[in-house]
Amino acid sequence: MSRPSGTAVGACAVLLLASLTACGSTTPDPSLTVPGLYYLRPYGDRAGPKDKTPFHVSAEDGNRPGVGRLTVEVAPDGRDVVRLKKYGPCEGDSARLTCEVDGDYSNWADNARAQPHAVRGARAGATAVVRYTYTTLDGRKLTARTRFVVGEPVVEAVAPEYTKELLRPGSELVSPLVVRNTGEVPVRGLGIAMTTDGTQFTRRYGNCRYPELRKGHLAVCELPEVTIDPGETLTVRPALTLRVPTARMHPSYGRDVWALDMGPGQYRAHPRGGGTGDGPALEAEPTTAAEGAFAGGGGSTRLTVDTHADYQVSAVALHGAPGTRRTFRVEVRNNGPADAGTATDLVFEPPLELRVVKEPVEEYDDGAYRAYCDNNGFTYTCAVPDLRPGETRSFEFTAELGAPGRGVLSLQEKDPAGPWDGSRRDPDPSNDEAAIRVVP
Repeated sequence: MSRPSGTAVGACAVLLLASLTACGSTTPDPSLTVPGLYYLRPYGDRAGPKDKTPFHVSAEDGNRPGVGRLTVEVAPDGRDVVRLKKYGPCEGDSARLTCEVDGDYSNWADNARAQPHAVRGARAGATAVVRYTYTTLDGRKLTARTRFVVGEPVVEAVAPEYTKELLRPGSELVSPLVVRNTGEVPVRGLGIAMTTDGTQFTRRYGNCRYPELRKGHLAVCELPEVTIDPGETLTVRPALTLRVPTARMHPSYGRDVWALDMGPGQYRAHPRGGGTGDGPALEAEPTTAAEGAFAGGGGSTRLTVDTHADYQVSAVALHGAPGTRRTFRVEVRNNGPADAGTATDLVFEPPLELRVVKEPVEEYDDGAYRAYCDNNGFTYTCAVPDLRPGETRSFEFTAELGAPGRGVLSLQEKDPAGPWDGSRRDPDPSNDEAAIRVVP
């Protein structure tokens, strides 16, 4: 079987197992896995939910050599709703296909596929049951079914907007969450993920879990009782409240929304586990008021806190006669009171006759290194990473000295990547520059 490269995350599935192995055998039982429910995009529709997980069929039979069979059949009363399209070694028609498959089959990887599609003219909300039968290499049969629905729920949320307003350190930020369904069928159950980076949740909601892996910076919430009809808009209450940090200049937060029975998306899985909050449960109610632009999935934004970061660069003195080699460190320190992120570069302009023979490197792959700083032939520009208040970053160079002379070490702000990328608002720019001297 030909298998193109690539991986993907599977959706929740119905799993049927047949105990076909002998007692004490380590060979796993054969299995056939398909989703119990799947929403099909209407015929000719190119829109749809963001990052939708593709329909997935898998069959396992110990990955033994040989050929099994996968038979896919649309129920008679659903053949005006769903049709099958064949790919690879499959035989049959649009209502029933039989494909040759191996003992480690996935329609995401193998050529043989019986791909379901909505029939032209099938109305939104129409359903059809498709039966999957996997015949193992030993001739045993496993059966599973998927109920297909024509049309998709498409959940969008008002994206949090960036504001130039400076937020007071330690203050509370309130961010309403408004969602709507722009799909063809109702949203049945609402999933919400709220993330913070630098900010903190001020309350933990009763129907949200907080995975330990994210250390309190992720809330995954489920509202299974919520239904959002096509075209309907809801407000989630109570509103998200966040604590603005005191030692971070550019924190951020975001949210992700999805229909529960579809899942968050192929590449947006969230960590499992985590205890639930002790606060009120999130609820949703209809609304007609929605300020801001809607975005598929939800969106995120950065904030700007009314604080600053005083960075300083240390001076360097190199003693020795011409031809002497010296190893030295250029140190950049954040005197606080806040972390300004990665908005700063160290620019090293060596004395005229100083020759750099070794510069900082970074490991970009296992055992593979490259120069950390950009070099235009004379000047070295090195990105300064996040520095918490009180932290120092050292850049180590080795150079061959020349005649006595003076070079410059300076801290320069990068060009902003967006409106939120402000300056350090450094209150003491005098220590943003220092000399590097070669002295006898």
